[in-house]
Amino acid sequence: MSASLEELLRDAKVEMVVARVEKDPSIIKELTELLGHEVRSVRFNAALTLGELGETASEAVSQLVVCLEDEDWSICREAARSLGKIGESAVDSIPSLSKLLEDNEVSIRKAAAISLGKIGVGTIESQYRLVAALRDTDEEVRTEVVKTLGAMGASAHATIPDLIERLRDASWTVRTAAAQAIRKIGKGSSEAIPTLISTLEDRDWRVRYRVIDTLVEIGEQAIPPLLESLNHENEIVRKGAVDALGEMKVTEPVYIMAIAAQLSDSKEGVRGKAADALRNIGVPAIPALLNSYESANKSMKTLIISSLGGIGEEARDAIPSLIGILSEGGTQDRAEAARALGKIAMGEDSAIRALVNALEDTKVKVRREAALSLGKISPVESDAVPALVRTLSDPKPDVRWRAAEALGKIGKSSPEITSALEGLIYDEFDYVSEAAQEALDLIGGD
Repeated sequence: MSASLEELLRDAKVEMVVARVEKDPSIIKELTELLGHEVRSVRFNAALTLGELGETASEAVSQLVVCLEDEDWSICREAARSLGKIGESAVDSIPSLSKLLEDNEVSIRKAAAISLGKIGVGTIESQYRLVAALRDTDEEVRTEVVKTLGAMGASAHATIPDLIERLRDASWTVRTAAAQAIRKIGKGSSEAIPTLISTLEDRDWRVRYRVIDTLVEIGEQAIPPLLESLNHENEIVRKGAVDALGEMKVTEPVYIMAIAAQLSDSKEGVRGKAADALRNIGVPAIPALLNSYESANKSMKTLIISSLGGIGEEARDAIPSLIGILSEGGTQDRAEAARALGKIAMGEDSAIRALVNALEDTKVKVRREAALSLGKISPVESDAVPALVRTLSDPKPDVRWRAAEALGKIGKSSPEITSALEGLIYDEFDYVSEAAQEALDLIGGD
């Protein structure tokens, strides 16, 4: 004879009860009646099981609400949790759950906040009590309350001033959750922009990261104050503003010029963020990057070239300038220009010729990057192939290595190429010989 529901609940065999209900949903009625059982373990596990059943147990909502007043605090907490798991069907429990936000037991307050968020329906009373709970002494409760307000979406718009205040909370988890909540409430949160921007000074990077996300979500309304923040005395704020504008991918020339101006900021971190932002914006930022190159310092020149390469094949308008840098720039710039051309100039004859010439450069790193890029952009029938074969005899192993790799990627097969690669199989540097063997495998050599 199988055990009764009461026996299974007494022994905490919740999974077995759930399995029975799944076979026979009518059992939920009997399970609900056991919420009033005199034995604590039966009441507790009945509440727990109903939560595990989720929306299927919606008929038990009224009895679970009664359990919120159970003299045993753990049963009260479990009933609160289960109402949240039932979800929107438990909307009638909102008044009772809201009152629990003032309970003396921390775990009950936390469970009530979480469940209100899962139910996701914001009433005037629940929002009033949630706002009051934003000042709870426990940071976990405050965090869950903030998340719940965010889950209520646009209906919680009136709570934005209170969420703004939580951006200054002592706990970083609360501050982060507040920024996320404001974003979820939607574009109507534009009134929070000034405080969000001031919060870019927050000492915790996680909070700053969420604030930037929120400003990006708000969108166009946040652009003017962000542009103004580019002149902020605090470099962290300037970095955050540049980051946000880059994530927004602003395309207005005046906005791009304002970001490009940060390439000459006194702080390296801001300059780097500006280059990243312009790369993220893409094609519209190419003129600004190129115009900034000549006046940039040595390290920024390299970073600007890298940003152009990071835009990818859409940056083909930058090819002539990159070719010029490859022939006349400093050592690091020439190497970076060679690398950038490998990302942009697929099949471009002028770029291939410039890279072939760079195989004769006096600096190893330039020759190495030129060889590598030729392997990426050169077609099978190209002047690059004989030049790369000659480069297999370069005195520097890094150059021989990249030349062998490039020939393998291009994939052209001929006795001359095969013979030259075979000559490297016994190179004194293992990585060179391995690259030669791999190239032979790719082109079908022995």
